[in-house]
Amino acid sequence: MSADGGVIHMGSGAAPAEAGITASDRARPASSPDIKGEMLLSGAILPTLLRLTLPNLIALCSATVVSIAETIYVGSLGVAALGGIALAFPIFMLMQMLSAGAMGGTVSGAVSRALGAGDRDRAQALALCSLVIAAIFGIIFTAAVLAFGPAIYRILGGSGAVLDQALAFSNVAAWAIVGIWLTNTLASIARGSGNMVVPAGTLLAAGLCQVVVGGVLGLGLGPLPRFGIAGVAAGQLVAFSFAGAFLLWHLRSGQARLPLRVASGLLSIERFLDILRIGAVAMLSPLLSVAAILVLTGLVARFGPQALAGYGIGVRLEFLLIPIAFSVGVASVPMVGTAIGAANLHRARKIAWTAGGVAATALGLLGMIAGSFPWLWVDLFTSVPVVRDTAYAYLQIAAFGFAFFGLGLCLYFASQGAGRVGGAIIAQALRLAVIIIGGAILVERSAPLSGVFALSAGAMVLMGLATALFVRLSRWG
Repeated sequence: MSADGGVIHMGSGAAPAEAGITASDRARPASSPDIKGEMLLSGAILPTLLRLTLPNLIALCSATVVSIAETIYVGSLGVAALGGIALAFPIFMLMQMLSAGAMGGTVSGAVSRALGAGDRDRAQALALCSLVIAAIFGIIFTAAVLAFGPAIYRILGGSGAVLDQALAFSNVAAWAIVGIWLTNTLASIARGSGNMVVPAGTLLAAGLCQVVVGGVLGLGLGPLPRFGIAGVAAGQLVAFSFAGAFLLWHLRSGQARLPLRVASGLLSIERFLDILRIGAVAMLSPLLSVAAILVLTGLVARFGPQALAGYGIGVRLEFLLIPIAFSVGVASVPMVGTAIGAANLHRARKIAWTAGGVAATALGLLGMIAGSFPWLWVDLFTSVPVVRDTAYAYLQIAAFGFAFFGLGLCLYFASQGAGRVGGAIIAQALRLAVIIIGGAILVERSAPLSGVFALSAGAMVLMGLATALFVRLSRWG
């Protein structure tokens, strides 16, 4: 075994393949341990999980900083800008969820299962094919947002100044989508080999860059003109362009545990299908999740722009909880995948339940704080009474579902490590169905806004419990 994971023998008796071994690999003693691989396969579960979670959590805290900073920037531009970003934000959160969560988790799971089985050449082929897929999806989604964004925002209730602000943000941020897809896929390749530090550091730097660039261009600091909400969106374009370029350099430099090889012989229909077979199904999860948010947004928009602005502030905290569950879930993917690749199903399931428990506990505690002291979050962004009171009401009601949301999301990632995501997708579909049916009933009965918020919390509880049930019943291995 090589020190950088060049050849990993963690299967049951299979000889390690020679394909893909570099001269530097052969220069190392054949008996040198693959410390990262052994940690994933046999390390104590909770300490290993937390060790892998910490870098992700630190990096993804930058998402919190970015969200707070952008909301402050946009809040200074007026209520119309707050309403506009509430309309556009779910679309761009979807890009992150698709690229980092759905396809990203799929890539990490596929790479880790290959490494767990001792097949490094297959892992490198899967990595290259996933990068090609990311580039294609990035281009497709950029074109879709530019073409259909106006219609989507109108359907959601956007009009007048709110719609203008949504389009000003969306038309600039759309050009960052390719960079977002490439950055998150490259980060997922590294995570699949158990390397959490480099992707975490890169995303942290990208977040800080986005805050600085978005603030300078959005507010017109120094000698630069004030570009408003479009300048805030430009921060994403700059940040993810540089982040993607750095991760590509890192994986190509040979410093990575699984270096990225670019060779036409690694591209094959079989490997593309290996990724898409699971990834296409996994992509339904964030699509269903964002569809649920969009339906809820449409229900809230019926109560006016100030209610929509308050809901946007409240739901943005909910979006910020996703990185916490994401950090734990992404850490569980290579652990579960490596255990599955090595045919250790008992360990794989134990990792999944441990990760789900950690995420549920963390989000449950934060939900208690947010519901008890909503002003800690809301008052950062607005002093308009109606906007503030709406945000308070949302957090006080919806926070009851946060623990279940964390449980379901984390088990979804663990299922990606196992290559079995169908149950988690069904649970997401059930959540959306409850929101659609419940929303129709609320509209028919002219229910108050608090009824919409209660519906959101109840749907999160259902999603978490259903995901846990489906994971318990699914066959892994």
